[in-house]
Amino acid sequence: MVSDENTKVVLKVENVEKSFRLPTEQASGLKQLLINWTKGIKGYREQQVLKGISFEVHQGDFFGIVGRNGSGKSTLLKLISQIYVPERGSIAVDGKLVPFIELGVGFNPELTGRENVYLNGALLGFSRSEIDEMYDDIVEFAELEDFMDQKLKNYSSGMQVRLAFSVAIQARGDILVLDEVLAVGDEAFQRKCDTFFAKVKKDPTKTVILVTHSMDAVKKYCNKAILIKDGEIVVSGNKDDVADRYSIENSKVCEAGVSADGYEVGLNEIVRSLSIVPESPLVCDGRSPFTFSIEYDVEGIDSVFLAVMLHDLKRGGLPFYSEDIPVEGGKGTAKFSLPLDVLNPGQYKLVAYVRKLVDESDPDSRDTEFVGFTNDARSCAFIIRNPELNSFALLTPSGLSLERLA
Repeated sequence: MVSDENTKVVLKVENVEKSFRLPTEQASGLKQLLINWTKGIKGYREQQVLKGISFEVHQGDFFGIVGRNGSGKSTLLKLISQIYVPERGSIAVDGKLVPFIELGVGFNPELTGRENVYLNGALLGFSRSEIDEMYDDIVEFAELEDFMDQKLKNYSSGMQVRLAFSVAIQARGDILVLDEVLAVGDEAFQRKCDTFFAKVKKDPTKTVILVTHSMDAVKKYCNKAILIKDGEIVVSGNKDDVADRYSIENSKVCEAGVSADGYEVGLNEIVRSLSIVPESPLVCDGRSPFTFSIEYDVEGIDSVFLAVMLHDLKRGGLPFYSEDIPVEGGKGTAKFSLPLDVLNPGQYKLVAYVRKLVDESDPDSRDTEFVGFTNDARSCAFIIRNPELNSFALLTPSGLSLERLA
């Protein structure tokens, strides 16, 4: 599925805003309601979920919408699907739009699988004769041939989702709105779904709007994407830029918690401050070294050492751990450069550590011990993106080569 700017616009979202009223004080009766009104107490507060959202989707697009929970994605989907009405702005749809927002809505646990297929199909707008024609395909795709005459309440949750998804994909729409449906079922069923979406992607008459937390899915299926943060679009267009920005934003979501002694996680009365400040771009090609600074405030010890650990966030493991690097105590900044040319594309995180001598009274001692570290909020995540290299292995061929002995 490939579109260009010359194809027609099938979905246009222009300056859309949406707010919800959250109750703050419940009036116990008419008298209290009047008192609150005279005092100017509304009993609710306005929460603006979407703030001037605008974008266009062309026919043939596989369009990704990503963002953290609470960013406004689900609200946007419900506006597109005409479940909600925008307070400001407009949404124009050209074609038949079929939303797959909540799989299984309308299923009755007291009915059999067969009866639920007809019930759910009717909710999607199919006639009985149309469901008759597609029934065998639905059952075969769901792999539930032996269970269709059992009541749905006896199905496992996975079986219910498979049945709901199998009914939903039969919908003959021009625009498919998919909310996290790529994660349904077990691994074997997901492979079957993958084949289905690969087929849909090649159909120039089909347009797909995909909401997902899987950046692999965005890079694999989508040709365009947007990233929503706090109700606003912060990145739009290139799917790789959107996916990488989301990954970096997601690595920063952990706030620096405070321990019982009043210090942030990783800090204490000795290590009062410790942060990694990147100087290189957070999305790089891996050809140039990654430069960064460590800002620290270490008091109470004479011999201060810094160490850096590199985490592989995609494949797991620790590709690199530095030696202890001596620095002056007190407040300071140390600048570093880390070569990346041996690493394949992926998502990485740098964590800094402060260490001290185990025995400071021994001038010949080289044994050090851990004192503090950078928490998630103060560490540094970055991404290596290079289409010329693979991403399933950690090291490039130049980083580690195989030598034939015989």
